[in-house]
Amino acid sequence: MPEIDRFTVKERLMRYVQIDTQSDPYSETQPSTEKQKNLSRLLVEELQAMGIADAHLDEFGYVYATIPATSAKKVPVICFCSHVDTAPDCSGAGVRPILHTNYSGAPLVLPDDPTQVIRVEDHPYLAEKIGDDIITASGTTLLGADDKAGLAIIMDMAAYLAAKPGLQHGEIKILFTPDEEIGRGVDKVDLKKLGASVAYTLDAGELGSLEDENFSADAMTVYFHGIAAHPGSAKGKMINALKLAGEFLAALPKEKLAPEVTEGREGFVHPVRMAGGAELAQVDFIIRDFDTQQLGEHEYLLQHLADEVVLKYPGARTSYEVKEQYRNMKEVLKAFPNVVALAEEAMKRSGIRPRNFPIRGGTDGARLSFMGLPCPNLFTGEMSLHSKQEYVSVQDMEKSVRVLLELVQLWERNS
Repeated sequence: MPEIDRFTVKERLMRYVQIDTQSDPYSETQPSTEKQKNLSRLLVEELQAMGIADAHLDEFGYVYATIPATSAKKVPVICFCSHVDTAPDCSGAGVRPILHTNYSGAPLVLPDDPTQVIRVEDHPYLAEKIGDDIITASGTTLLGADDKAGLAIIMDMAAYLAAKPGLQHGEIKILFTPDEEIGRGVDKVDLKKLGASVAYTLDAGELGSLEDENFSADAMTVYFHGIAAHPGSAKGKMINALKLAGEFLAALPKEKLAPEVTEGREGFVHPVRMAGGAELAQVDFIIRDFDTQQLGEHEYLLQHLADEVVLKYPGARTSYEVKEQYRNMKEVLKAFPNVVALAEEAMKRSGIRPRNFPIRGGTDGARLSFMGLPCPNLFTGEMSLHSKQEYVSVQDMEKSVRVLLELVQLWERNS
């Protein structure tokens, strides 16, 4: 691996996170928030300044760019992908990044809200990062390392390759997407224009993480149809749909099938929103499992619980709506073992032990894989996602840059 004169991931991340790019699951526009394009436009400007002339932002909020091949070989076109948006779960406005140099292992008290304290006891991975430089937010917002760490890593790789034309690699594509956090990250992507044969998302956490398996996911809405009546004369007439929904929520499993009590390969059903009134109420769920067939079992359970509630109230009824969100990318990637194997080898050559984790969530890579572009997920160092205690190690990001540089050379050597 050639020496890197200077990494730029730290400065890039601290610059990018200050731009509010929160997506909105209830917006019907593409992208869901126009402010995501503010960061995308900056990324295009920076790519063009590197000499990557075709970098551009399209009307749907996607950034496309091409790093030309330096090898005469016929090498598969590789794409590296990250998303610009941050999660709706926690504010991304007014992010104030803080650099904690040479982390000692002591609690990190976030100054704008001293009740937000990042402790090794609550974040065991931090124990591995003693001596690293850690970036956090200030306590009132998320940081946005998910996935601006991925953006910074890909941009640093691009800057290095643009400055070192002697390094042998095939054509490389860059794709930055909007709205990944709300499940719409590749809704409008143009794979023909992208022209890649294989892709890697940069959106995983711990050093060495190599994710080729993720939850299969559905969205489900359970509707409760009650009977409205004037509350002054409602006796014997009204059936309040909101109360039906409340009974249903109270009947959900508490010791299993809930995010707060599951881990590893266990699936769950998770109510994320309730809305409505006395006549009609709805509860929105996300349904997750690594075994796609189990999604139907979980959905049947919700229907059964809802039906059990309304049976007690003659005249009330339920209805349901299920939408597919994404599927386990392992179903696709098992047919492309070299895509994962080369990433593992790139990590080993960079002195990093690969850690293969199933993702208890989804990435753009899952949907891209089912669209015909096999796409596992690589580490960035981003941790405690979607929270005010989000953090990232600068050294993890730098090591990720090294892995990408090794990876593009491996694809060239093996072609």
